[in-house]
Amino acid sequence: MLQEIRVEHYAVVDKLSVRFRHGLNLLTGETGSGKSIVVDALSLLLGARASVDVIRAGYKRARITGVFEVEETPELRRLLDSSGLDLEENELVVERELLDSGKSRAYVNGRFVPLSLLRELAGGLADIHGQHEQQDLFHARTQLAMLDAFADQIGLVSQVAAAYRQWKDSTKRLDELRGDEKERLRLLDLYRFQHQEIEQAKLEPGEDDELQRQSRLLAHAEQVKEAATRGYDLLYESPASAATQLQAARRALEELAAFDPSLHPLSETLENARAQVEDAALELSRYRESLEFDPRRQAEVEDRLAAIEKLKRKYGATVDEVLAYGEEVGKQLEQIESLETTIAEVEKRQRDAAEQYTAQARKLSAGRREAAGRLGAQVKAELASLAMEAAEFQVAFDEVKDGTAGWSAAGIDRIRFLASANPGQPPRPVAQAASGGELSRIALALKTCLTAAPRTQAENTPPRTLVFDEIDSGVGGRVAEALGRRLKRLGRHHQVLCVTHLPQIAGFADAHYFVEKRQQQGSTFASVVELSKKERAEELARMLSGAEVTTAALRHARQILNSSSTSDEL
Repeated sequence: MLQEIRVEHYAVVDKLSVRFRHGLNLLTGETGSGKSIVVDALSLLLGARASVDVIRAGYKRARITGVFEVEETPELRRLLDSSGLDLEENELVVERELLDSGKSRAYVNGRFVPLSLLRELAGGLADIHGQHEQQDLFHARTQLAMLDAFADQIGLVSQVAAAYRQWKDSTKRLDELRGDEKERLRLLDLYRFQHQEIEQAKLEPGEDDELQRQSRLLAHAEQVKEAATRGYDLLYESPASAATQLQAARRALEELAAFDPSLHPLSETLENARAQVEDAALELSRYRESLEFDPRRQAEVEDRLAAIEKLKRKYGATVDEVLAYGEEVGKQLEQIESLETTIAEVEKRQRDAAEQYTAQARKLSAGRREAAGRLGAQVKAELASLAMEAAEFQVAFDEVKDGTAGWSAAGIDRIRFLASANPGQPPRPVAQAASGGELSRIALALKTCLTAAPRTQAENTPPRTLVFDEIDSGVGGRVAEALGRRLKRLGRHHQVLCVTHLPQIAGFADAHYFVEKRQQQGSTFASVVELSKKERAEELARMLSGAEVTTAALRHARQILNSSSTSDEL
């Protein structure tokens, strides 16, 4: 719902702020007073093209701001999320700025956005029906949504869309799985070779470190054995060995201890040292005996190290990395080898989704075709009561393509609203079939038929702002009253803004605004004010009698207001 619109330096408006209400909002005023300025400004907020000519003389820019109260829907949330916008307290502030350079800027909740976002948001904010508007009514998607709402098939539409997404996702998955067959076979051969090469190597974690140690020993076996022998001799075997010297020193201390008993602990220390030296000599002797120069073993170690180095150059810097790569290749190999099984499973999901989609889409199509006839008859009857007795209206179904080429999330149907406003003219798409005022009445008739089914419109369609301009063109009297009643009825669920010249329509307003244009200091200014009940009667009287308000016209105006407020036919 449009809560407020603010206009600055636009056309004959210097500064203007108007707060609108729920229900039916009517704008009236003298001919040429600028009643359509609000409609035109709102069109700019919804992404319409703009000309620098609308910038008020003497200014470099014009700005229009609209404050909308909205209900969060999945589509609105998608649009806001894709643009990084938040919805605070169900309120959107939309701004449009026009510069005299020809540039145009758009903002939503204070953030700069592309103009295309305003056009995408427009469908959930307002629907303008006027002489020069590109109406949402012209779009095939909107027409299909109207027909589904009238047929009370919103739930089935959601089921069809869900089945279509499942079928589409499984089809995409199949394409990905099948992919490039040559590339898949190439990877299969490569992974098999790599996995086999690593498996046959039978690597052990840390094996390369141990082999390098063995290689160093085998390469210097004689040197190591000689050093071990020298070490053994120095520790134990030679006459001047460490063990012999320690034994001699111990004996000397024992002689001294005979004179000084305090030296006994030192003697024991030397005995322990000698025992440790003998143990070390024994270990060194065993190590020396284990050393053996084996050229064949040395060759085996060198060959194994060379094989490991080859694998490390291909698959990792260490044996552990090579083993990890082998595990990953094994997983990839299993995935490719099991691809056929996966493809078969996805193919089954695709068939199941296609069967479900086909069944539900056909059911949806049957319901649409049945509802199309009823909608055409009801709209035609509504148009007859709106001074379009000879008008024709029908829902045409285009030929459905064979196979999956004609499938979409909306089903298998492609429809068009066709109309004929005058006798002898064949029905044509609504955008080509009528004038602006007639199009507004066709839109009103459609909206009226939709709101006649509370379950569909009231429960499934979020309230929006519906704007009608030129809707009363060429009508009057009882037809005007019928128009007013339908606008009033439409205002029960939606916010309706309507520019009118007829008091019979204005009498049904929930809120009545008067548009006035005045001269001041050589400049023209337009203003919009909400009228009180007394002021409404005076405005209706002016509309009835012209510039001079007569007592009879004022009495008639009060009768219109009383009749509109007490009528139980709404």
